[in-house]
Amino acid sequence: MIQLNIKCPHCGKSLMDEEHTIDDHPSVNVIIEFKKKRGWLRLSSLYGSYNTESEFPIPKEEIVRFFCPYCNSNLRVSRDCERCGAPMVAMKIVGGAIVEICSRYGCKKHLIAFENLERELSAFYDAFSYSFRGISKGSVK
Repeated sequence: MIQLNIKCPHCGKSLMDEEHTIDDHPSVNVIIEFKKKRGWLRLSSLYGSYNTESEFPIPKEEIVRFFCPYCNSNLRVSRDCERCGAPMVAMKIVGGAIVEICSRYGCKKHLIAFENLERELSAFYDAFSYSFRGISKGSVK
């Protein structure tokens, strides 16, 4: 699995929590809201891991609103989940790409989107090239 370094797409501050680890890596710290509850949620920073910890239990299938803990911006984007129809939530990957996750607790839909495909895919490849052994840099254009 690949460990991602995540930041707020609005204020640019790091959402990484070095002191609170999940899967033996720094977690991603966000604020969540649902059913008049507001508190912290930590997500695994390993792409493909669904491990989380939260201030209070989140019911399965609950649609959760995500916010930056620094600027309080809503992290929702206009795209809906292709699997369940809930709103998607976006955070920036340091280096340029965006990771999107479904806001429905328990839905496993997620993706990485590249705004400037050539530049960001090259940066992504450079950062994680150990994970792509056997793939030449020229073949990912």
